[in-house]
Amino acid sequence: MPVTVLLVDDESLVRAGLRAVLAAQPDIEVVGEAADGAAVIPLVRQLRPDVVAMDVRMPLMDGIEATRAVLRTVSDPPKILVVTTFENDEYVYEALRAGADGFLLKRARPAEIVHAVRLVAEGESLLFPASVRQLAAEYGDGGGNPAARAAMERAALTEREAEVLRLMARGLSNAEIAGRLIVGTETVKSHVSAVLAKLGARDRTQAVIAAYESGFVAPG
Repeated sequence: MPVTVLLVDDESLVRAGLRAVLAAQPDIEVVGEAADGAAVIPLVRQLRPDVVAMDVRMPLMDGIEATRAVLRTVSDPPKILVVTTFENDEYVYEALRAGADGFLLKRARPAEIVHAVRLVAEGESLLFPASVRQLAAEYGDGGGNPAARAAMERAALTEREAEVLRLMARGLSNAEIAGRLIVGTETVKSHVSAVLAKLGARDRTQAVIAAYESGFVAPG
């Protein structure tokens, strides 16, 4: 089955460009478009896309609020990939905090766009880990978020789970973590699932953000 994608951007040229790149792939299908975040929820419910590629800045409802709204109101929500002009942008970090699974630069090359959609859909690796680390260093309270620290303490990760979370924060995929720890991929998946459950994180991106904001992992 192809990865289905909903495009949300107030610039029609951006949507057309993304559609042209993604529709050329045999394993990706663009199922719809919208010009503002306010239209996302009904379209997600109607089309059930695997991934929403959404501009972070739009006039009526921006990508941050639209992300919150989707995750708050839609059962089994899609992966959300925020699309942005600027990489080192507080809006991007706030979108990740709100629950987005990754971000994509509008100037990205076609191969990077396709890779981002596939990676976010698979959910087994962190998209642009160095950029997420840089954003966390600049906007993530320097590990001084009391709520994040308390949540990390309550999680009471085992030594192996803590090791897996640190490797996740470095951007390693499940297969790469398995190779590093000399265990099976299914064992790593079990550890990742346990980390997400204990942290109350919907995916590895949110777990990594929590790790940075709690000071469990230093973003530098």
